[in-house]
Amino acid sequence: MVPIVERTTQAARQRLSSVLVAPAPQAVDEAWRRFSRRWPATDLATPPAGSGLRPVRGDYGAPVVGHLLDYIRFGTDFGRERYERYGPVTWMGAFGTRIATVAGPEATQLVLTNKDKAFSQAGWAFLIDQFFHRGLMLLDFDEHKMHRRIMQQAFTRDRLAGYTQQVAPCVRASVPTWPTDRPVRLYWLLKHLTLDIATQVFMGGRGGSTDTEQINQAFVATVRAASALVRAPLPGTRWRAGVRGRRVLEDYFAQHLPAARASTSEDLFAALCHATTPEGERFSDDDVINHMIFLMMAAHDTSTITTTAAAYYLATHPEWQDRARQESLALGDAPPDIDALESLDTLDRIIKEALRLLAPVPLVMRKTVTDTDLLGHYLPADTLVALAPAINHFVPECWTEPDTFDPDRFAADRREDQTHRFAWIPFGGGVHKCIGMHFGTLEVKAILHEMLRSYRWSVPDGYRIRWDNTSLPVPADGLPVHLTPR
Repeated sequence: MVPIVERTTQAARQRLSSVLVAPAPQAVDEAWRRFSRRWPATDLATPPAGSGLRPVRGDYGAPVVGHLLDYIRFGTDFGRERYERYGPVTWMGAFGTRIATVAGPEATQLVLTNKDKAFSQAGWAFLIDQFFHRGLMLLDFDEHKMHRRIMQQAFTRDRLAGYTQQVAPCVRASVPTWPTDRPVRLYWLLKHLTLDIATQVFMGGRGGSTDTEQINQAFVATVRAASALVRAPLPGTRWRAGVRGRRVLEDYFAQHLPAARASTSEDLFAALCHATTPEGERFSDDDVINHMIFLMMAAHDTSTITTTAAAYYLATHPEWQDRARQESLALGDAPPDIDALESLDTLDRIIKEALRLLAPVPLVMRKTVTDTDLLGHYLPADTLVALAPAINHFVPECWTEPDTFDPDRFAADRREDQTHRFAWIPFGGGVHKCIGMHFGTLEVKAILHEMLRSYRWSVPDGYRIRWDNTSLPVPADGLPVHLTPR
């Protein structure tokens, strides 16, 4: 059963489309953009008298749903339009509440460095606490510092080298077996592969093939539940599916926890069980389960999205595909270790550019814990704040022709990413910067390296990918590609 609010919003979009005669997709998009701009601008809150602060301007959007559907359909393009219209600090409606939105390098730096501790992780709790309870990203201040200090023991360079040795055989056993006699939906091939990698590297192979599909479905349900319009576990809602998915994941990791505690293997699960700081701090069983649920989701979802985006741009820019392939072939046939993967400079630039054009986590949530001043704008306490770091990746002050795929902008003689400390932040910034960013990059490199060795690939003539932003950005059609064996 589809909830009444979701049925209502679907019907509204269908009526909008029906007023057009045989509309092309871009015509529907433009009509929807005009529809989203019809709402009058108002103030988020009135600044205190005599403060000299300006109010945050914005608009709620459509009744109840606000601008949620606009964001789901247009993603970063929607955010860029509002950034140009309202500036780096604005507000919008979604989920029945007002959310301040922050973009641009300067405003982003102020929030993420958080020198006055005015911003807490409670913004993430609003969206995902039901599904990723007490994951590292949801913890605050001293507690976060302590948990991160323990977890860092599982992400030392020696550990990363060991994880990489486990990734390469898994990739080599899978990628060369992909179908070449028909077009494939690449996103789904990659999603199954990255979950297999996570099961091997993070779980040490614990859990069978039957578990893999169930766990994959549970992760999909928990991630998609974050943007549910109906935020209660009613029958037929994404929220209820997410709550059930969380229970599946808790049971799964609890079942395998004793074996991980007793293990001396090199997988992440065992590493978290045994991680100990010099001061003797360790994780409880509940801590390990909470962190494993969050890390498994973050690892295989963001790696899948990044690999998909990079593969798409390589398909549409075959000259870059050839350039990267030459570098991969020069490594020889041995499975690449950490040093070999880090030597792939062309592929490194391609991945960075793909991360710029499609940040796998385009929004970062916070909540104000006190009244605060952001670039001269008044933000009252208890305000939800959505940072949009993906918008920073397109500001013309930092990037030359920002809509163009140009990996050489990351070359040593250009380094456009260094025009501002917060110009390029696909992994976040400040004390909450992604702890697994190095492993994620190595994993994406390992997959693309094997794809380049095994295939040439292309997309249909005139094809342009459309990203579905219901949760994290995924290709709406799964990204159809044709793989040609080398």
